[in-house]
Amino acid sequence: MSLSHFDKKGDAHMVDVSEKAVTSRIATAAGHIKMAVETFEIISEGRAKKGDVLGIARLAGIMGAKKTPDLIPLCHPLPVTKVAVELTLDPDLPGVRIEATVKTTGQTGVEMEALTAVSTAALTVYDMTKAVDKAMEIGGIRVILKDGGKSGRYEA
Repeated sequence: MSLSHFDKKGDAHMVDVSEKAVTSRIATAAGHIKMAVETFEIISEGRAKKGDVLGIARLAGIMGAKKTPDLIPLCHPLPVTKVAVELTLDPDLPGVRIEATVKTTGQTGVEMEALTAVSTAALTVYDMTKAVDKAMEIGGIRVILKDGGKSGRYEA
């Protein structure tokens, strides 16, 4: 199996998708941020000094998805038609579970946009609460669903 972002000489390049069919595409990514119980309580009780942690992280995730081609060098700019970011408090972590779904109609998929949305949301949770918990851990970020295009459906 070869990597599509490298040419025959081994140089990085942007993949030519001009001959690919325009299809409806969707991707969902998930991840989490673990934290101390005290930090979890601050978020769940709405006591963070910087404001509504989950609401702001949701907006940051949406913005992150839209900025993906500015952050990932070989990522195609796509007409993103929907971004949904859900943040769920999970006392068993303790922390926040994050899931992002991105849709487009285009010639390439939106996995990178979904992954960027989850990452940006997690980083925002960290930024908003790092004053009380520098040991938070971001992890588990992965694609859990991808559909559309010639490679078909993938579900983790």
